[in-house]
Amino acid sequence: MNNPIKWVLNQMPAGGDNRLSVMSADNVIKAREFHRSFPQYAVTPLARLDGMAECLGLGSLCVKDESYRFGLNAFKVLGGSFAMARYIAGEMNRDVSEMTYDYLTSEEFRKEFGQATFFTATDGNHGRGVAWAANRLGQKAVVHMPKGSTQTRFDNIAKEGAQVTIEEVNYDDCVRMAAAGAAETEHGVVIQDTAWEGYEEIPAWIMQGYGTMASEAAEQMRQMELGRPTHVFVQAGVGSLAGAVVGYFSNLFPTDPPKFVVMEAGAADCLYQGAKAGDGKPRIVAGDLQTIMAGLACGEPNTISWEILRSQVSALLSCPDWVSAKGMRMLAAPVKGDPAVVSGESGAVGMGVISTIMTGDSYKELREALGLDRNSQVLMFSTEGDTDPEKYRDVVWGGEYPCEL
Repeated sequence: MNNPIKWVLNQMPAGGDNRLSVMSADNVIKAREFHRSFPQYAVTPLARLDGMAECLGLGSLCVKDESYRFGLNAFKVLGGSFAMARYIAGEMNRDVSEMTYDYLTSEEFRKEFGQATFFTATDGNHGRGVAWAANRLGQKAVVHMPKGSTQTRFDNIAKEGAQVTIEEVNYDDCVRMAAAGAAETEHGVVIQDTAWEGYEEIPAWIMQGYGTMASEAAEQMRQMELGRPTHVFVQAGVGSLAGAVVGYFSNLFPTDPPKFVVMEAGAADCLYQGAKAGDGKPRIVAGDLQTIMAGLACGEPNTISWEILRSQVSALLSCPDWVSAKGMRMLAAPVKGDPAVVSGESGAVGMGVISTIMTGDSYKELREALGLDRNSQVLMFSTEGDTDPEKYRDVVWGGEYPCEL
């Protein structure tokens, strides 16, 4: 294979404080209750791909389909909205349980709190979620997008009333711009899932918001009588989603957690590089971070998530773009009888990885190390739908990024 998936088994020393308490059941319940208060809330589907599982030699394969989330075609709104609610609750010396949608959209709230300006950096989905939540709750949003961001994603944010720009810098530099803007603005606050020293509270809240998706998936697997997943595949940019999912399931099954596999875009594989070094210290990947997996194009890891992941994850993978493209096509045209899933470039990498590991002779060592076989109950997360419809069609219809053999 000319451009293979790179992988490393996790042999890093576990952290003393692995931050699992961030994703405790109590914290996730608070987030899910907040989301339930929105009239737009509904549990997103868990697609059960029994035909695909049989074809690949697995016991079961379930795909959490976030293309239905709040009508926004991606999961990100879960984190940004809950972090905003936690921030507002703190400013008002109230508990987040009081921050319901009805209260936050009331005239009473407007008189008591007024307005804040929420700054963020995004490839599209997170910024759209922050802008959407700010718009619904009568707040302001300022969004910076990295160079290469698409017009469609820009327009989706702008139509929510946010002040949005595409900058000539990468994602991590856009994060720094957002932080600087918030520092210069009265009632300005950064809503970012990238944690760094001195900025960890809000990213932790964002992770807890993502817990709603993980808790729904666990509940749905129980309802399908599949029990606990034996393997969870989750993608990572800065690692907040991965840390949230891994932290949630590690807390849910403390004595017998699933095996966790974390996947990154090859152009922005900071977690993989950290695991490869093996010393337990995070690594940073610089440059333009060019990949079709725009939502994963982040070179600086979330420090909270890193502590969770280095303690709990079984393997970390660095994935070329063809892996995601393969996953997009497989989910769009699955085995007969299975439901189709519209999964975008950052959502489908798990499908590409799972199918490649299970069918490729060159990945036999990884497959055996993970114990993937006919007894495996596999869960993955399709975190976005066709958030860039043109690119989606180019890949699924036009065959862009063919499989490397």
